[in-house]
Amino acid sequence: MKPVEQETIVGKDSCGGENISPDTHIRIKLCGLSQVCDIETANELKPDYIGFVFAAGSRRYVPPDKAGELKKMLIPEIQTVGVFVREEPEVIAGLLDAGIIDLVQLHGGEDEDYIRILRRLTDRTVIKAFRIDSEEDIRLAEASSADYILLDSGSGGTGTVFNWELLRYMRRPYFLAGGLDPENAGEAVRRLKPYGVDVSSGIETEGQKDKSKMTAFVHAVRKEERL
Repeated sequence: MKPVEQETIVGKDSCGGENISPDTHIRIKLCGLSQVCDIETANELKPDYIGFVFAAGSRRYVPPDKAGELKKMLIPEIQTVGVFVREEPEVIAGLLDAGIIDLVQLHGGEDEDYIRILRRLTDRTVIKAFRIDSEEDIRLAEASSADYILLDSGSGGTGTVFNWELLRYMRRPYFLAGGLDPENAGEAVRRLKPYGVDVSSGIETEGQKDKSKMTAFVHAVRKEERL
């Protein structure tokens, strides 16, 4: 499933750079969901995407069979993103073919050769995550052949914000991640106008997804979207 073509909107962000956004709808991805109650909350809030983490070393890891059961509970308008760290491409393609996930997110430093191999196995949308520490990281992200890029502050789920000033150099739409929470999500959307936002630790309490924080996050983004 390739990205849907949208109207391109070019505007100035508050950091002084041009930010290109396909439309005014901000995509929301609630990542690291692993429990039935998480899915029930997502069905109420209707984000664009939810994320299942398939990196075995992560505390948010979900076994494929459990992810499949959770996917069956999800309303059809919400798409599932599988988050992987240096996984074998054949494993990813298998989860896509099984209908457990709809999109792929690569979060382990996978290179262009890896993406080419994956594309031989599937035509589904690929999101590539990049850790942003410098202008060079921005250039590398912009050059990615992935369908979408996600800009993060670390390996993912660290709960820290990177220097948003670096985004004045960004010339393609992106998912913003890294330290987002209900308190700063509105500011992020207002200042940067990203294609989408991705949150995990920012909607947790004591390591578990928190319905009140999930709700507050989605409402904060949608409020700015309507302004």
